[in-house]
Amino acid sequence: MPTPAASHRFPRLAVAVAALALALTACGGTATTSGSSAPTAAAVPDRLEPLPAPAPALPVTVPSVDGTQVTITSADRVVPLSGSLNEIVHTLGLGKQVVARDITATFEQAAQLPVVTRGHDVSAESVLSLRPTLVIAETTSGPGEAIQQIRDAGVPVLVVDPAKSLDDVPKRIDTVAAALGVKEAGAQLNQRTADRIAAVRKDIPATASGKKPRVAFLYLRGTASVYLLGGSDSGAASLLEAAGAVDTGKDSGLGKDFTPITSEALAAAAPDAILVMSKGLESVGGIDGLVKIPGVAQTPAGMDRRVVTVDDGVLLNYGPRTDQVLSSLVTQLYDKAA
Repeated sequence: MPTPAASHRFPRLAVAVAALALALTACGGTATTSGSSAPTAAAVPDRLEPLPAPAPALPVTVPSVDGTQVTITSADRVVPLSGSLNEIVHTLGLGKQVVARDITATFEQAAQLPVVTRGHDVSAESVLSLRPTLVIAETTSGPGEAIQQIRDAGVPVLVVDPAKSLDDVPKRIDTVAAALGVKEAGAQLNQRTADRIAAVRKDIPATASGKKPRVAFLYLRGTASVYLLGGSDSGAASLLEAAGAVDTGKDSGLGKDFTPITSEALAAAAPDAILVMSKGLESVGGIDGLVKIPGVAQTPAGMDRRVVTVDDGVLLNYGPRTDQVLSSLVTQLYDKAA
């Protein structure tokens, strides 16, 4: 990989399992207080809302975060190597120029595209076979040899930092729009996204107690016995704080991305609700299985069976659909509050 850092969305040991889960059907969810299986109602639409197709003004030369300058002469065949980047390119109005996808690109418009990346495992041969004119990668895309092989073949490769918070949304949109020669579309998309996020935040209701709900983000892959509690670097803190909640992992002083779940850690976190990805909840057998994980049943969230779910492919994307993710979190945390 270009950097040794683990992905901000998934811990390294769970990447392969996450990719397998995302290969299956993806669905969103709503807060649930009973039942044994994962929620199935779609909380975030799987279809994007693209802007009108702009005309790219190329060539352009843009900086890549790996220290190179990348000159792009054509946006005719674009390969984004993450679901989030793919989402941005499509929403900028250039979806017809996208010729491949990462397995995490689960939205409707990308469904028929060939998969060339699985859990940050890039197939250089698959990418090059599609004759791309631009590849957009994240620092977590790899292995590094594959990225270099694509560059050695003469294909421009732009590397960007992964998104970890709401503050990253406008920066990523601007970066991708500049590389595609559609800066005006980028500004338009940024304004639309900011307006929608602001509208959601404006309407967050107060709780009956007047206290912010405490939420623990759990990363679960039951088939691989992976049960992790998100810390300050998990990527969820910014979303939860924007929803008027407290990320209990961050609040408990967990400074890294994820740590194995223990009864002691959950007791210290004392969450009122638990946030999980929809496939993660399915993998442990729904809420009945979730409360069997040591320590969960003893938390306020476990006792009340208060679980908030969002689709794996969109929860931590921090992009054009972040307002919809935020709206789903707010609805589940407050409309379903006990």
